[in-house]
Amino acid sequence: MTTAGPPFINRELSWLAFNERVLEEAADPTTPLLERVKFAAIAAANLDEFFMVRVAAVMRAIEEEDTAPDLAGLTPADQLSAIRERSYAFVAELYRLVNEDLLPALAVHGIRIVTMAEIGDARRAGLASFFSAAVLPVLTPLAIDFSRPFPLLSSLSLNLALLLESSAAEEERRLAIVQVPSGLARLVQVAGFEGLAFVLLEEIIRAQLSELFPGQTVVESTVIRLARDAELELDDEGGRTQLERVEAEVRRRRRSDVVRLEVEATASDELRRLLRQQLDITAEEVHTVPGFLDLRVLLGLTDLPGFDAMREPALQPESVLADEEQNDVLEVLDQRDILLHHPYDAYDPVVAFIAQAADDPDVLAIKQTLYRTSVGSPIIEALQRAAERNKQVTVLVELTARFDEERNILWARALEEAGAHVIYGVRRYKTHAKICLIVKRTPEGLRRYVHLGTGNYNERTARVYTDFALMTSAPPFVEDATAFFSALTGYSDPPRLKRLVMAPTNLRPRFVKLIDRERRRAEAGQPAEIVAKMNSLIDEEIIRALYAASQAGVRIKLNIRGICALRPALPGISDNIEVISIVDRFLEHSRVYYFSNGGEEQVYLSSADWMSRNLDQRVELMFPVTDPGHKASVVYALRAMFRDNVKARCLRSDGVYERKTRAPNEEPFRVQQHLQEEARRRVALARDRTGVTFSAERADTPK
Repeated sequence: MTTAGPPFINRELSWLAFNERVLEEAADPTTPLLERVKFAAIAAANLDEFFMVRVAAVMRAIEEEDTAPDLAGLTPADQLSAIRERSYAFVAELYRLVNEDLLPALAVHGIRIVTMAEIGDARRAGLASFFSAAVLPVLTPLAIDFSRPFPLLSSLSLNLALLLESSAAEEERRLAIVQVPSGLARLVQVAGFEGLAFVLLEEIIRAQLSELFPGQTVVESTVIRLARDAELELDDEGGRTQLERVEAEVRRRRRSDVVRLEVEATASDELRRLLRQQLDITAEEVHTVPGFLDLRVLLGLTDLPGFDAMREPALQPESVLADEEQNDVLEVLDQRDILLHHPYDAYDPVVAFIAQAADDPDVLAIKQTLYRTSVGSPIIEALQRAAERNKQVTVLVELTARFDEERNILWARALEEAGAHVIYGVRRYKTHAKICLIVKRTPEGLRRYVHLGTGNYNERTARVYTDFALMTSAPPFVEDATAFFSALTGYSDPPRLKRLVMAPTNLRPRFVKLIDRERRRAEAGQPAEIVAKMNSLIDEEIIRALYAASQAGVRIKLNIRGICALRPALPGISDNIEVISIVDRFLEHSRVYYFSNGGEEQVYLSSADWMSRNLDQRVELMFPVTDPGHKASVVYALRAMFRDNVKARCLRSDGVYERKTRAPNEEPFRVQQHLQEEARRRVALARDRTGVTFSAERADTPK
């Protein structure tokens, strides 16, 4: 299918297409029920973030009277109109699925969310007692009039908006707000039902509103929820530190513009009008919801014990280290490199790498970048322990990791208090690289070890995100790592690196050079191929380079989970480009880049997507896979993605995704399941043969 207009897809509509693919997983009857519920909750959470970040940016562009079209030829006003139309349809389908399919299916299996109307008088009395004892003391009813302005409601908080009967002196009814406490469990279990039954906290509060407004008549109540612009506008004025600027902007975010107001579909026109007036928003920014608000609450049902039959089988990550190697990762790295493919390979070696370094009296220094990490992170604990033991600990913390800013500030301060040297980002650039360097004293002199990854230092997300990592003590890698940290901490000139490639200095030109080299080989009549996997592809220069390579005859296969602005299969432009997207149990997060290079294959792993922000506005790293066995493993996993005929969707040239269709008699192939099985087989085979998982010598090891 061909398409008119520019050979690009609008990034916002492409993102909505991604979330539609997530919703398809929630609708797939072959997916276990609680996994479907989880996908529905994720789709709802994704949409929240989309409005707070991307829609907010489009609305700001309109306010600034920006009429410039994007690569797809759409002005900001065009984009907002298309976003609204498509997001309204998305929400309607999401709630249809939840109300008509998922909730009834859960009820059949003994999990119900009940209404107050379904609860008998005796149970209501119990809930009233619960309200008086555990909820009422937390609530603050807020009446609104000329002397009491509309309260500052937090983004994504749940609130009850009420209409109170007017007095004789008032011409219209009064508005009041009751915030639903976020610190209390929203799902409240109700006894006496067969199976498990829950009622929503806001419904308990709604049933007891007379206790909050004694002597007044509540004419109407509705649950509301608003989303605010989440962009941080950091400036360099006033001599404040980066930490102070981020703290100030996080506080300002709580007062930022409203980009969406959700209200229950039963809300009256009068109540909606009053809310629009108070929030100073248009009717288009009000979304009516045919069900309970904030479907993220469904995630609380997916972890209920005793329903394993409605989940995917529990993942058992494989250990790439033999039992005798678990206690000294650094000694293993003296002998060979370790390649990890999470979540199929356990994350334990990464945690052990840092923890053992913290406890080893011969380790002198640990240097690490941190972007996002878990609550109660063992990595943060190990870094604190190392600093307290007077090791030189340097941590480059990215404070502006969106929605993790406050958490990052807290643990960064804890590291400082432990004695670590904390650097709060690099001015004007977000640090997104994933790297940890360890320096150890040995009888032969100082020895260095490095961990490089495509994903965050987060042992929890490592169980649900697919990422690659390389651990090595090879001189070219550790020397580059040392130069990288020296450049970031000392603000020196960009280093000249042997193996690593760094953004924003050299990564863009390196990618363009690698793509152009394949193009030139194709023009010379040689076989040429590019295979890449990433989260998003929206950079114009990269896309145009890929189009030129395709026109020269380069075979290009792209696995792009999320946004893709490139149009594949356009006659004369992208005939040789195939784009797929895999949405499955694990979030496809790794970035892998393969170039055939005339038979001398080059494989790179990176923290960076093909996005302008990654290439120009972030500190990123790309690193090669040089060990032949490791290279073969990465390429095998990369190519296997394009065999998936269960969870893969193909992007058409018109921007529409469609599921891959299996040929007659073709066996189903689900790549994530296959890679789990392959990891088990590989580890079992290696242990049977050698007693260790990876026995190949590192390519850099002297003979």
